[in-house]
Amino acid sequence: LTATVNPDFGQVEADPAELNLTAFETFFPEQRPFFVEDARQFDFGLNCGLYSCSRETLFYSRRIGRSPELLGTYGDAGSPTATRILGAAKITGRTGGFGFGALGALTQRVGGPHGSTLEPAARFGVLRATEDLRGGETGLGVMLTGMGRDLDVSSAPYLHHEAWSGGVDFHHRFQKQYLLHGSAHWSRVTGSPAAIAATQRNPVHNYQRPDGAIALDTTRTALTGDDEQLAFDKLGGAIQFQAIYTRRSPGFEANDLGYLRLADQQTAYTWLGLVLKRPTRWYRDLTWNLNSWIWATTAGLVTGRAVNTNVHVTLPNLWRLGAWVSFDGLGATFCDRCARGGPALRQDRSISTWFDVRGDERRRLMPWVTVTTGSADAGRSSSYSVAATARLNASSRLSASLGVRLAVNHNHTQWYGNPVDSSGRTHYTFAALDQRTVGVTVRADYALSTTLSLQGYLQPFASWGSYRDVRELSAPRAAFYADRFAPYVPPPGSPAGVRARQLNANVVLRWEYRPGSTLFVVWTQARQGFGDVPGTGGALQNLGGIFDLRADNTFLVKLSYWFD
Repeated sequence: LTATVNPDFGQVEADPAELNLTAFETFFPEQRPFFVEDARQFDFGLNCGLYSCSRETLFYSRRIGRSPELLGTYGDAGSPTATRILGAAKITGRTGGFGFGALGALTQRVGGPHGSTLEPAARFGVLRATEDLRGGETGLGVMLTGMGRDLDVSSAPYLHHEAWSGGVDFHHRFQKQYLLHGSAHWSRVTGSPAAIAATQRNPVHNYQRPDGAIALDTTRTALTGDDEQLAFDKLGGAIQFQAIYTRRSPGFEANDLGYLRLADQQTAYTWLGLVLKRPTRWYRDLTWNLNSWIWATTAGLVTGRAVNTNVHVTLPNLWRLGAWVSFDGLGATFCDRCARGGPALRQDRSISTWFDVRGDERRRLMPWVTVTTGSADAGRSSSYSVAATARLNASSRLSASLGVRLAVNHNHTQWYGNPVDSSGRTHYTFAALDQRTVGVTVRADYALSTTLSLQGYLQPFASWGSYRDVRELSAPRAAFYADRFAPYVPPPGSPAGVRARQLNANVVLRWEYRPGSTLFVVWTQARQGFGDVPGTGGALQNLGGIFDLRADNTFLVKLSYWFD
C-alpha cells in the first residue's frame, strides 16, 4: 500500500526534446517514482503482440498531473504549466495466482487569467485484476478506469465531464509452444455537445472527413466505442510466428486516462521468424524476421499495406548488429489523417531502412550507432538520420554517456493548414518542408557512497526548416502524384518555416538516509523557443542560440519516508 501527497517529482532525466509536426500526440514514458513502482500490475496494452506492440493503453499515468489542457486556450506567460496532484494512493499485490491493483488520485483546479479554468479539479480511478491458471499457462484479466471533472462555464465546451473505459483479456498456452491470446475493450465519454463534437473532430477520430463513412453529429453528449484483438503465436523452436487481427470502432476514446493514437481502424499483422539460439563460431544468436501488415478503416478504406524483413545478430565478441528494410504503400493505399479532417490522400510506395551497431556493454567504452533512411512520394520526399552514442563505464562509481543525433528531412507532403476563404470554401494545403535537426544528450552518474549519488543530464536540441511549393488538394485519390494537387498561393502572413530550440538540464542529489527513505535535492533549467520563421545557419549556430533564450530555473527538495 502506497500513499503520497503532491507526487509531481520526476527523475533526473527530462522528456526528450522534439518538434512534432504530425497529427498525433507524442508518447513520453512515466518517470515519477510513485507511478513507476508496480506499474506492470496496471499494464493493459491496446493493439499489442509479443513481437510488435504500440504504446496505446487503457491507463497512461501521465494523464494525472498533466500540463493544463486549456493552457493554449486561456493561458498566458505567467500561467502554471503543471497540474498539482493533491494526493494519490494505490494498493497492489498477489496471492497465489491472483494479482490485483487499485489506484486513485485527486488533482487541483488550475486557474487562469480573468477567472478562467485551465484544468478543472478531477478524480481518477483504476482497477486491475488478473488470475493465473495452470501455473501461468492460462490467464484471465479485467480492468476498469474512470475519470470525472468538476467543469465550469469556461471548461465545459472543451473537456469531457466523465470518461470510462474497461476491458477483459486472456491468454492460453498449449503444447508448450503455442499461444492464443486476445482482449476486448469499451469506452464511454460524456460532456457538452461542443466538447463531444471536438472529440469527433480530433485527429484520433476525424468524423468530419468529407469523404468518410462516418458523420459528424454536433448534438451528441456522449460517445461510445469498442476495440477487439485476437492473436495466435508459435513461441518455440527455430521457426516462430505470430498473427494478429484488431478492430477498433470510430467512437472508441481512451485519452482522458489512457493513450490512444487512432480509432476507426482495422489491422492485420503477420510475423515469421527464424530464431537461432545455439552459439556457433559465427554468432551467439541470430534472428531473421519476415513481416507483413495491412491497415484499414472499419469501412474498408486501406490506409497501409507493407512488408518488412529484418535481421539481428549477436557476434561472439558480444557486439550486436541489426538491419531492416520496409516497403509500404503497396497497391492503392490512402492516408485518411494527412489532411487533418480533409479527404483521404492517395499514397505512393515508400521505402525505409535501418542499420544498427552496438558494442559490448561489458567494456569500459561502449559505442552505439544507428543510421536510418527513407524515401516516399515517388522520390520527392526523403529522410536521413544518424544517431551516435558513446557510453563510458569509468569505474564502479562513475558512468557517463554522450549522444549526438543529426537528421535531414525533405517532406514534400507536409500538411500546411486548412484555411477557409471568404466564400466558405476550405482549402486543404500541403507544402514541401526542408528540415534539419540536431540534438545532443549528455548523462553522468557518480556514486559518492552506497547511499549518496549525484546525477546530471543535459540535452540541447534544435530543429529548423523552411516551406516551399505550397499546394492544395484537387483530386486527392488520383493515381499520379502530380494530379492530386493544384497550385495555391497562401495569404500574407502565412508561416515561412518552422524553428524549435530547447534545452533541458537537470542535476539531482539523492541520499538514502535510511533504508527505503530518500531525500532528493534537485535543480533544473529549461529553455525553449518555437516559431514559424525559418532558422538560419548551421547546427552549431542554432544550438548556440539556445543559450540566448529565457531560462526557467527550478529548485526543489523531495523527501520520502518508509514506515517499516
